[in-house]
Amino acid sequence: MDFKTQEQRLTKKGKETRVRIVAAAAKLMFERGVAGTSVEDVQKEAKVSASQLYHYFKDKRELVLAVITHQTEQVLGAQEPLLSHLDSMEALRTWRDAIVQLQIERQCQGGCPMGSLSSELADTDLAARTELAAGFMQWELAIRKGLRAMHERGELRVEADPDNLALALLTALQGGLLLTQCCKETTPLEAVLDAMLAHIRSFVV
Repeated sequence: MDFKTQEQRLTKKGKETRVRIVAAAAKLMFERGVAGTSVEDVQKEAKVSASQLYHYFKDKRELVLAVITHQTEQVLGAQEPLLSHLDSMEALRTWRDAIVQLQIERQCQGGCPMGSLSSELADTDLAARTELAAGFMQWELAIRKGLRAMHERGELRVEADPDNLALALLTALQGGLLLTQCCKETTPLEAVLDAMLAHIRSFVV
């Protein structure tokens, strides 16, 4: 049974319990990593019994997949409504500022939740890698949609490639988040985002 089918069959209380378990697992895995988080740790954080947890998730691997879905929704949701309207340089700059501000508020800890999961799971768990890749594709498509709109309106030169620019911007963002996490300052993130926005601006008519 897939996650969506399972959720549809749950009672309201059951859905709330499942959400609480996933949120607790996501919090711990973000702070400690997947390997550093046990099922018992999640039970304690979510305040549920072992039987309750295994009622919703047959094993830790299934729980990890639910965490990936949760983190994708959280990461992309935190950027709305900015992410769905990246169709001007002003909008891109506002989005850039919001991402930098979020890292300041987090004191540059944790990096990107999706990126952290990827670095830990992509080489060892095919299902996890597939889910993470799908999440990053959603992120890229949102950026691509805005750049394509600019291109179609004639605001970017004909030779501009919105798809390639969107991929480059997301890739730069991930690298910037990683170095910001390592250096504990937002300078790397600001530098790479500013460089990418300057590159995009170079195509503005």
